[in-house]
Amino acid sequence: MPSRQRSSSAKAARQALELGAAAPVVIAHRVARMALAGPAPSARDRKEFTGMVLEKPLAFTQAWLAASQQAFKAQQALYAAAWRSLMLGGWLAPSRTAAQLARQLEHQTASVVGAALEPVRKKAVHNAKRLSRSRPAPAKRKR
Repeated sequence: MPSRQRSSSAKAARQALELGAAAPVVIAHRVARMALAGPAPSARDRKEFTGMVLEKPLAFTQAWLAASQQAFKAQQALYAAAWRSLMLGGWLAPSRTAAQLARQLEHQTASVVGAALEPVRKKAVHNAKRLSRSRPAPAKRKR
């Protein structure tokens, strides 16, 4: 079980690192695109800006739902672990059982964080890859 616990913590850390690396790329590209578009963005720019606004509520709703589902599962797992430890010798070795429950709590917390990060990370990494393939076009000036 320790390898599974470490993997959930490692997964959440990896997701946070990927999100932390992708978000500045996306922000820099979009800010540059806004600056170059000026007051009259092209159809391509308007599509990107609209998508930029609409993707955030969707990603955060997905994150909230994933975190709440995982938190519900974690609550059930922690309750079962506490009940099991009580029935299987929790009275006889309380310090060992408390340590096991603490590790279980850490694992479950990491799994909730990982579930919450996943939709946001996925969208940010996707956007970073997509935007890195394109160049923001300078605005056409009217003469």
